[in-house]
Amino acid sequence: MTREQILEAARVCVCGEREQDYGKPEDNFTTIAALWWDYLMGKWRAEGAVNGINAADVACMMTLLKIARISSGNAKEDNWVDGAGYLACGGEIESRMATEE
Repeated sequence: MTREQILEAARVCVCGEREQDYGKPEDNFTTIAALWWDYLMGKWRAEGAVNGINAADVACMMTLLKIARISSGNAKEDNWVDGAGYLACGGEIESRMATEE
């Protein structure tokens, strides 16, 4: 795939059926953040540390998941497309968060 094809495929993913299926990225990522938070709170409590995550963090962490898959040597095209899509969603979410402050 060319970079233009990757970005177009990411645009179709984040602006098309996925939003219809799962809702707005910021809403879905906020749900993911809450679930990850609950999981991490238990882990951090056991380790004596506390941190926080938000929807933009989820976008970054999901991108890292895709990077991990790419680094395995068995990357598929959708890893690149999804990575671009997560970064685009994260950038938009962070922009909205900044204007709401």
